[in-house]
Amino acid sequence: MKRILFPTDFSEVATNAFVHALEFAKIVQGELILLHTFDLPVFDNQFFPENYLVIYESVELSQFEMFKDEIPKLRAIAEKHNLGKIKMTHRLMDGGLIYNINKAIKEDKIDYVVMGTEGASGWSAFFSGTNTGAVLSDVEVPLLCIPIEAEFKKIKTIGFTTRFRSKDKKALKKVVEIAKLSGAQIKCLYVKTDKSDVSKDIIKKWEKDFEDEPVEFFVITSDEVKETILDFILYQEIDVLTMLTYKRSFFEGIFHPSLTKKFANSFDIPVLAIPIE
Repeated sequence: MKRILFPTDFSEVATNAFVHALEFAKIVQGELILLHTFDLPVFDNQFFPENYLVIYESVELSQFEMFKDEIPKLRAIAEKHNLGKIKMTHRLMDGGLIYNINKAIKEDKIDYVVMGTEGASGWSAFFSGTNTGAVLSDVEVPLLCIPIEAEFKKIKTIGFTTRFRSKDKKALKKVVEIAKLSGAQIKCLYVKTDKSDVSKDIIKKWEKDFEDEPVEFFVITSDEVKETILDFILYQEIDVLTMLTYKRSFFEGIFHPSLTKKFANSFDIPVLAIPIE
């Protein structure tokens, strides 16, 4: 059974993403691990209160009580969407969110992470923030990001952006697995610019390799990469967009780095980010 980590602060953003997490768990026949993190107070060593243990325990208790109160609300959401049978467990951890996400991934053997973002401003902070982006670039499992504007709908079409690298092929195979489970079609896009160096033979080889899979390839000649992809999402009615993440920079590698921030801020559909070595 696949294990899906769902970090939540019980906000509107997280609640919207929770529905997507439930539906994704149903698709991959997985279970959800709900993660809530909080920060303990930091005291100056020169003025360390004698009752600091009492203060820490009080903070932990209040967070636990809040967490406990929110769980029935999430279960009610699951029941409302006829997803009450999805197995859910919970983790309450103190410390930074990103650190704890990575820790939970290792300790709970997580296969996927699903979490919400706050639209355009959220994308910017989430993907290109100095600390967040740097740490998330080390996450070794696929990350499904849900903008608050994205209402859940059945996944019929998955977009996949590529430059026909061998590493991209491995990621596409992972997406094929998800597509088959959800009964979706994959539309694979390559934007061919003046600087493109992909030969027709390579493209034909990919088409041959995936001829028995639910994959359709599109090669569009244009130097306006961002605009071409946005048009592709619109006219091909893409429900989820897959992009690849590289160690050196989150969302870098498929497109020129200067495009990634602007691009990520331009749409309101879920993004499945797959890490590439």
